[in-house]
Amino acid sequence: MKKKFITVLSIVCVLILLIPATGFSAGNKTITCDTKYPVILAHGTGGAAKILGIIDYWWGIPDALENEGTEVYVTTVNGMDGTVTKAEQFKAQFLRIQAISSSSKFNIIAHSHGTLYARYAISNLELSPYVESLTSIAGPHQGMMLADIIVKEVPTPVQTITATTLNFIYAFILGDTNPDSLSNAYDVTTDYMQNVFNPNTLNVEKIYYQSWAAKIKYAAPTMVLDPVWRMLADCEGPNDGLVSVESAKWGNFRGVESAAWWSPGCDHLNIIGHLFGLTPGFNAPSFYVNIVADLKIRGL
Repeated sequence: MKKKFITVLSIVCVLILLIPATGFSAGNKTITCDTKYPVILAHGTGGAAKILGIIDYWWGIPDALENEGTEVYVTTVNGMDGTVTKAEQFKAQFLRIQAISSSSKFNIIAHSHGTLYARYAISNLELSPYVESLTSIAGPHQGMMLADIIVKEVPTPVQTITATTLNFIYAFILGDTNPDSLSNAYDVTTDYMQNVFNPNTLNVEKIYYQSWAAKIKYAAPTMVLDPVWRMLADCEGPNDGLVSVESAKWGNFRGVESAAWWSPGCDHLNIIGHLFGLTPGFNAPSFYVNIVADLKIRGL
């Protein structure tokens, strides 16, 4: 009997630990997200609104926002391509959304590379009159050291073979139009971001820019990111397995998401609800509900 009790107690404890730290804030209708302007979600590298047509990039997030009163649109651009090409594709989708919406302006929430092509579309592709805010989630605004390593350390023949393989996969399996994996990597190097992109992609006055970073504390919940996190930690300090905390800062920096105290941290995929909602100590839908609720408070 005692052994059985201990077993049951252990199972209960594990289940409690799996409940995200903010798990009780979304869906209870105490937070309303009926913002003045609709929300457009912009995905990052390798993504799509639905990966392979079945896997939601924003895991559980659009539904949570809609349940709290938000008008939400999800965009898709090439998973692998240069920033400018992605920005052009994003603009085209943005204008289609605008055509079917009754709203004159929109709030953009972007993750990873999405933060860069959204910035470019706003600043350089004449979207600024129609954008009220840009929320950046784990965006590499100062570049990615991982991209630096790929560009500088990986032999050119290996780069070419890898890029050709990725281009084939993204074109014929994932549906990209003429993808360009090498440009995707080059466009997030620290040199390009700091010396070319940022000086030529300035923030637009009257648009509200804000950002969040994610941080792994002692192990990547998404295990495949763990070796990269450890390597980057030695080179550029706290990071989410792909993007450093310092690089993620843009506009009004709102803070670092590292999940509950007992969690190993929040990595680059956890911050959008992956893998498949298994994000110990972190509830992605609630996180975005709180972001949009704050946009509403700001009158956006």
